[in-house]
Amino acid sequence: MASALRGVLRNASVSKVLRNPAAVPARLSQARQLVSTRSTAEITAYTIKEKGAADSIDYRVFFHQGDKLVSPWHEIPLYAGDGLLHYICEIPKETSAKMEVATDEVGTPIKQDIKKGKLRFYPYNINWNYGLLPQTWEDPAHTHPELKCAGDNDPVDVVEIGSQSGKRGGVYKVKPLGVLAMIDDGELDWKIIAISVDDPKASLVNDVPDVEKHFPGEIQKILEWFRDYKIPDGKPANKFGYDNTCKDKAFTMEVIKETHEAYVHLKSGARANSEELSLI
Repeated sequence: MASALRGVLRNASVSKVLRNPAAVPARLSQARQLVSTRSTAEITAYTIKEKGAADSIDYRVFFHQGDKLVSPWHEIPLYAGDGLLHYICEIPKETSAKMEVATDEVGTPIKQDIKKGKLRFYPYNINWNYGLLPQTWEDPAHTHPELKCAGDNDPVDVVEIGSQSGKRGGVYKVKPLGVLAMIDDGELDWKIIAISVDDPKASLVNDVPDVEKHFPGEIQKILEWFRDYKIPDGKPANKFGYDNTCKDKAFTMEVIKETHEAYVHLKSGARANSEELSLI
């Protein structure tokens, strides 16, 4: 009986399709669309090439678009459309090597930070994907009117809270959610909280209250991690402006706009390149 009923249902479906063959491509198109939206975060137009031995001061990650060498800081656009941003992953989650874009080298490749001739590592793994927003810059000559400190001379940092590990040198679309105003040794070092657009929870979070609801306690964990990571090396804890508050999406977008404008002034020559940064 059950088998016969399944046969009737199948025949009914076939009959329906035969009566309306235009439904077939429409449904196939919808299926393809559903599949494609699950993996739209990574921008595959950019590839990376590693040079030098890993875990050495000579190690570099260069970016290419086809055969052309491109700067991840200068040649990857900031805005990705639909309110999204491009972000470059420097440090995949659950790793400790302190990698960063070399803003003073031609092509601005990723390298491992060095201090006193030694490669730098965090004292413990970072629990989120971490990287930068291209075409942004925290101007060390500009003092923030409320926080009373100047920029740290770097692109704006991103803490990506998605569940999947990024890859070093990966370029992704992310949704900005909030921002922490970290003050590191007297310098303003914004930390944008964002999520990869293909994360299962991406559609649920659009602002700080959503993060608190769907990632309870995560913002506080981020604040404490960045506050305390220098303490094992005998340094004081970092501070945060706005009474340790994560500012909302609207405020975040203003920070991004302002740091992008600062970058444009630097790149265009309207602001003198007194820090001797590489602009190519």
